[in-house]
Amino acid sequence: MSESTISPVSARAGRREWLGLAVLALPTMLLGLDATVLHLAAPVLSTDLSPSSSQLLWIVDVYGFVVAGLLVTMGTVGDRIGRRRLLMIGAAGFLAASVLAAFATSPELLIAARALLGLAGATLMPSTLSLLSNMFQDADQRRLAIAIWMTNFMVGGMAGPLIGGVLLDHFWWGSVFLIGVPPLVLLLIAAPLLLPEFRNPKAGRIDLLSVALSTGAIVAVVYAIKETAKGEAHLTTLGIALVGVALGWVFGRRQLRLIEPLVDLRLFRRAAFSASLGAQMFGLYVLAALQFLTVQYFQLVLGMSPLEAGLWMLPMMVTGIVGTLAAPWVVRHLRAGTAMTVGFIVAVPGLALMATAGRLPVVIGLAVVSLGIQVVLALTYDVVVSSAPRERAGVASGMGETGTELGMALGIAIGGSLVTAAYRAAVTVPAGAAESARDTLGGAIAAAESLPGPVAQELLASARDAYTGGVQLAVLMSAAIIVVLAVATAKLVRTD
Repeated sequence: MSESTISPVSARAGRREWLGLAVLALPTMLLGLDATVLHLAAPVLSTDLSPSSSQLLWIVDVYGFVVAGLLVTMGTVGDRIGRRRLLMIGAAGFLAASVLAAFATSPELLIAARALLGLAGATLMPSTLSLLSNMFQDADQRRLAIAIWMTNFMVGGMAGPLIGGVLLDHFWWGSVFLIGVPPLVLLLIAAPLLLPEFRNPKAGRIDLLSVALSTGAIVAVVYAIKETAKGEAHLTTLGIALVGVALGWVFGRRQLRLIEPLVDLRLFRRAAFSASLGAQMFGLYVLAALQFLTVQYFQLVLGMSPLEAGLWMLPMMVTGIVGTLAAPWVVRHLRAGTAMTVGFIVAVPGLALMATAGRLPVVIGLAVVSLGIQVVLALTYDVVVSSAPRERAGVASGMGETGTELGMALGIAIGGSLVTAAYRAAVTVPAGAAESARDTLGGAIAAAESLPGPVAQELLASARDAYTGGVQLAVLMSAAIIVVLAVATAKLVRTD
């Protein structure tokens, strides 16, 4: 079969397509694993590498920002060189970067390795989603395939706490990055055998200036947010933020002038598309922020081991799978916009319960939030993918995945920065304690080891209360976002 043409696909998928879906599930499951185990490993690697609060946030979310900046670009690359080929290139790159991250010896090297993982990850997700959209042309089959595809992300998230917890209890923190090696090797073997190649011979050229503008805008704004959260806001920080905003404005203007834009802003004229993409991005913002902060809360405030924290995260993974698989059934009885609104409404009492703090309220509340939001996410993917012509599936899936990764990265960055700012404002550090105790809860725990008993207990109590208050503030802000999303999807998603 020539790679210069798009393979013919029958109206309904057959056995080969469903086997191909199993192959496409491998990178999705890997990314679910990667996200969960890194959250578990963050407190452990903090002790080993001693990153600053800003470096720790970059270690966790630099991957997402690199991915968000390059996803649409890689969608176009996949249209040009072949989506299966791009998937295999990305898998090989992800494997190599995972090994580099596992053996990193400094925060700077780990941040660089995570950035390389982001570069490789940007090739994986547009490839899987665009291949899926071409392999499953029947609407009902496509919805089911997307639900299964998303479920594997949740399965990876479920396996992550178990596998990661065991590894962290018995090996060094870098071992969690090696979890993805076996599925990546299997993907490289199976992809040529089971996945068809899709390539658009009329794919547009890659506008490198647009790539630089979009990536620069995202990184500059997020850097300014991080510095502000550290209490280091000054004129330089403000200047960087303004530069980021200006780059974003120039990027948008350029897309409107280009014949072959990196991002087709004309799609945003459709209210349903815009609302669905917004629901996807900010829904994932809430989930990512809550998951990251909850794992930290379990380990640093409640004193759980990584394995214990991972096990207590399983209920949210289970309800997330239920919500994802239920979405195709729900949409048979409700319009997509109505179903999204109901999903967001379901999440609200879960957020209220989480705001009360404590192990059981947080576990139950997070499970309810996951159930509601995952219903929404399963539906938004279908709206985004099905809105574009088949030959533009790579770019459309890139836009959808950009919203996904940007939402997840912003959730960790802004949620983490918000808690850091609240912590710094509320913590009381006794005389003689290391200055790092004012930076992070992990720093306070480390500083308490060198203090006399009563003073150490005073510091730990203040630090844990300050961190808990920050998490509660982040939960309440998430609730406000969910309410806005519920109203927006009810009013705007009406074309389904």
